[in-house]
Amino acid sequence: MSHLTAKLLCTAIACTFVTEAAATEWNVSVWGKRRAFTEHIHKIAELVEQKTDGGFTMNISYGGLSKNTENLDGISIGAFEMAQFCAGYHADKNRAITVLELPFLGVANLDEEVAVSHAVYAHPAVANEMAQWNAKMLMTSPMPQYNLVGTGEARDELSEFDGMRVRATGGLGDAFSAVGGVPTSVTSSEAYQAMESGVVDTVAFAQHAHLSFGTINQAAWWTANLNPGTVNCPVVVNIDAYESLSDAEREALDSSVDEAIAYYLENYGELLKQWDDVLAEKNVEKVMISDEELSKFKEVAGKPIHDAWIAEMSAQGLPAQELYDLVFTTLDEVRASN
Repeated sequence: MSHLTAKLLCTAIACTFVTEAAATEWNVSVWGKRRAFTEHIHKIAELVEQKTDGGFTMNISYGGLSKNTENLDGISIGAFEMAQFCAGYHADKNRAITVLELPFLGVANLDEEVAVSHAVYAHPAVANEMAQWNAKMLMTSPMPQYNLVGTGEARDELSEFDGMRVRATGGLGDAFSAVGGVPTSVTSSEAYQAMESGVVDTVAFAQHAHLSFGTINQAAWWTANLNPGTVNCPVVVNIDAYESLSDAEREALDSSVDEAIAYYLENYGELLKQWDDVLAEKNVEKVMISDEELSKFKEVAGKPIHDAWIAEMSAQGLPAQELYDLVFTTLDEVRASN
């Protein structure tokens, strides 16, 4: 090999190493399987890769990096750069955002859910609490109001919730406890087995999760309008990883959030349109709760739980009233702009 050829070969190899070193690759921890709940994560990965000409990519792992209940811990130690979690899995680690899981907040649709979530995420108290886990809020995973699927006779009166064993986390669990239910916080991945084995009588999920985790296949009935609340599941990034991005990479990530959320909302809307067909196909009874029974539920599980949350979080040093008020001022602003 001539001296010139060898020199050119070494230069080519060096350039390859530089190119590889310059590429940014993030690992993303989620759980279950790909579904409506994770479509915005796939979309943001696609957008970021496009905007950086392949220089910034994301490997999305379904359960291969961590348990869903340990994703925030994994972020804190840098085991992966991005993850999704639900506040109710570890309310003590993310106290501030549990305001979004309070029952009967009156959030009417997914657009409102996005607005109130992102307003709360932007509050300094949330940023400070997440920073303790080396985590930065990126975007929400908006879900519609939860409803029950159940086995046995349909429950359409509040008195029938007494003793009901229900898979429900966070504020939803508190709501069902207030009317005599017995909540259990098994993970979403364990809900089908809990229902099949009789550990629970009912499961509270959004529509996509009843499909994805198979609980609809165990169901005899579904409450169409109970709407007690929902869970809040942010997507977060490791602060060190975020700050290590180049300016162009950071811009690509940040600028893709709104588009990823818009894609999510469009996709979830299609799922909701098909829901009645799913119920008919699986022979699941659609149960409507009367206005009178709903009013009873709200009276017991609405304001009393809100007041208790404000008192408890205030005692722990959080600006609880401020966070709570932020939810409702944001709702007012969103509705005034429509």
